[in-house]
Amino acid sequence: MTTFLLALAALIAGYLIYGSIVDRLFGPTDRRTPALIHNDGVDYMPLPTWKVFLIQLLNIAGLGPIFGALGGALWGPSVYLWIVLGTIFAGGVHDYLSGMMSIREDGHSISEIVGCHMGHTMLTIMRFFSVILLVLVGTVFMTGPAMLLAKLTGWQVLPWLLVVLVYYFLATLLPVDKIIARFYPIFGICLIIMALGIAGGMLMGVGGHVMPEMVLANMYPGENQLPIWPLMFITVACGAISGFHSTQSPIMARCLKDERLGRPVFYGAMVAEGIICLIWAAAGVTFFDGTGGLQAVLKAGGPGGAVYDICVGYMGTGIGAVLAMLGVIACPITSGDTAFRAARLTLSDWFHIDQQRTVKRLCLAVPLLAIGGLLSQIDFNIVWRYFSWTNQTLAMIVLWTGSVYLYHQCANRYAWLMACIPATFMSVVTFTYILQAKEGFQLDPSITYPAGIAFGALCLFLFLKKTVFKKDAERECNSSMESTLNG
Repeated sequence: MTTFLLALAALIAGYLIYGSIVDRLFGPTDRRTPALIHNDGVDYMPLPTWKVFLIQLLNIAGLGPIFGALGGALWGPSVYLWIVLGTIFAGGVHDYLSGMMSIREDGHSISEIVGCHMGHTMLTIMRFFSVILLVLVGTVFMTGPAMLLAKLTGWQVLPWLLVVLVYYFLATLLPVDKIIARFYPIFGICLIIMALGIAGGMLMGVGGHVMPEMVLANMYPGENQLPIWPLMFITVACGAISGFHSTQSPIMARCLKDERLGRPVFYGAMVAEGIICLIWAAAGVTFFDGTGGLQAVLKAGGPGGAVYDICVGYMGTGIGAVLAMLGVIACPITSGDTAFRAARLTLSDWFHIDQQRTVKRLCLAVPLLAIGGLLSQIDFNIVWRYFSWTNQTLAMIVLWTGSVYLYHQCANRYAWLMACIPATFMSVVTFTYILQAKEGFQLDPSITYPAGIAFGALCLFLFLKKTVFKKDAERECNSSMESTLNG
């Protein structure tokens, strides 16, 4: 219990201290935001700050801080360390920068922002990369809830897929204040209540379960023990850092009324998600009395079954069952629909298609949802694995973009370090993973580990070469010219 409480306190302190440092280095101003400049009644629309925070939390959460946390808990309480450090120094910075850069860039999608600061080649890559990731996210968050609904009702999966698809169509097409701004804050509050209820049950010892203390040992159960590096860092995505968040932040960047609200909305929502993830990771190893029990439940009933058991066990068959259904059905659906919405906005920015007219929104929404519907027929586990790697790779790209932006745009000459350090780390993680994973090249760790470190070092060198080293060379050249002229 002690290490859990310390981790919780560290997340809160991280928001108060490091979040303030990040905000101060970026330097919010009094300039008018895109919500005020381009209020179109559809996507650009000023909303109350509390609503924007809850919508942002729900958009970035979904299944991530619940299913991902339970998967990460298989390695034991050591996952606490990644959740805390990842949230404060990587995920919070990533979400804050993607939202604030969007505000400064007229509310543009993340692919356009990357292209603006990283060049035309990266713009093209990011456009494809973002749309593919968003469709994968929408598909994952369509298939998971439909499978659980089919299990609960005894229906086939296909009818529920159609129901979810119809809802996605409406949420993707309608103005942001019609469905998202009305209902998402309610779901966001329920997500927080569910996490707090489970935390309270654990701390009070409901059911006699004892919370294990954090150790750095790998506690993955079974003879075929999976390594912590890099698998845990990919499995626990949304609760530490997630590239999907950078596709969602611009949606809310178009609804903020003041730049100074960026820290509580973007950095704050990430810390809130980190807390939720921490609670679910702790619940996974506590309620099932260790990683072996957790693994058995995940194999028997999947993460949805584990969520149901935990909620009912800690909060009873009444409120616990209701919140469990909300957590594994409503919450992922509310991330899936905004994934398709973000895909529509990315395409509209790409092809410069105005979105005020319904017919133009239809031209983009219908093909996207049709592709998602077709992908939903592919094995869920395959889609999820590729989503996870794509997700973290996008986070890495966005952090490098943030590093370039901070170097050129911020007054503090060392502000770029707050994005560059996690960018280098995530470069090592993602490259090592794709070389080593089953869905990747399946190479031996003796190759993947040094290759990952080399790739991270290469990315760092290229960044420094294009920014710091280039600037130093220009200063030396200017200084030499001045000396020659004065001599």
